[in-house]
Amino acid sequence: MSAKQTLHTCLIANRGEIAVRIIRACRELGMRTVAVYSEADAHARHVEMADAAHLIGAAPAWESYLNIERLLDAARAANCDCVHPGYGFLSESEVFAQAVIDAGLTWVGPSPSAIRAMGVKTEARALMEQADVPLVPGFHADGAQDDALIAAAEQIGLPVMVKAAGGGGGKGIRVVHEMAVLPESLAAARHEADAAFGDGRIFLEKFIERGRHIEIQVLADAHGNVVHLFERECSAQRRHQKIIEETPSPLLDEATRARMGAAAVAAARAVGYVNAGTVEFIVTPSGEFYFLEMNTRLQVEHAITECV
Repeated sequence: MSAKQTLHTCLIANRGEIAVRIIRACRELGMRTVAVYSEADAHARHVEMADAAHLIGAAPAWESYLNIERLLDAARAANCDCVHPGYGFLSESEVFAQAVIDAGLTWVGPSPSAIRAMGVKTEARALMEQADVPLVPGFHADGAQDDALIAAAEQIGLPVMVKAAGGGGGKGIRVVHEMAVLPESLAAARHEADAAFGDGRIFLEKFIERGRHIEIQVLADAHGNVVHLFERECSAQRRHQKIIEETPSPLLDEATRARMGAAAVAAARAVGYVNAGTVEFIVTPSGEFYFLEMNTRLQVEHAITECV
């Protein structure tokens, strides 16, 4: 978003719960809202709540909520001046963000360059290293062959995690406890990453045993101001997917909380971040913490932060 402007009509490029929440927020700001919907969602609540609604295609997401041209056509037809992506679908697509900007509309989110920088985990690690944000010991190098990755794993020490460079959601991840299975794990992670994200690049990180997963909510404006809104404890997971989150974390002391907050702000500043985002960390049993990734969008679980 630009530094100073007044917005009047927002296209919400999403559906369901998050679309409803965005409609409510826009109403509080005195803005009109335009919903989009697939044929399957014609009677959904967000369609009924919005000031206007546009059909954008058939039920499959690629024909509707993932179809950039149809979303932009709806925005133009409704005389929108901004687009809010919500979460999921195209919310972390630098291509969509740039298309919205190129269409002369305001993108309610971080810049395409920030989305790109944090979306590729190896690039994010390099940026965080420059910003002195603590990193899990690991190894990344574009085009690294198995021999180099195996040698790096020996240097890092087992157990290690093999991770997809260009994705998330628990896909393309393998935990390796024995060197004998590392080659097989590299191949499996590379194949899964390529199938899921169209990017077979992988990298290594030290696997933190009994680590806790804690994320920090950040909020940044176009004037360079960045604040954090404290943490969410999200260690209860299944298959790398969060089951429940709570705030504040019952296991985080004040000193560590302050240091993690400062690191999250530094991470956001390193990419010139604007809007709401979440910086995720892994915390060791001894209280050390390391950067994992940044979600360049409104997080699903942001509502519990609003409660405090």
